[in-house]
Amino acid sequence: MDSLSLLQRVLLWAAPVLFAITVHEVAHGLTAAWLGDTTARRMRRLTLNPLRHIDPLGSLLVPAVFLLLG
Repeated sequence: MDSLSLLQRVLLWAAPVLFAITVHEVAHGLTAAWLGDTTARRMRRLTLNPLRHIDPLGSLLVPAVFLLLG
């Protein structure tokens, strides 16, 4: 692993994490649908496309503010 650049290490780490988070969120949506809540289906979040699971406020703005504030 010492021969990998920082970018390679980040990509090696980020790809499986992004996939795992996406599968986790789809599982939440499928469980909710099974229990009668159609919100995830209406918002078209029952997909493995990670871009469909991004919420501008909770996924982008809040973490950015926390990073800036330290």
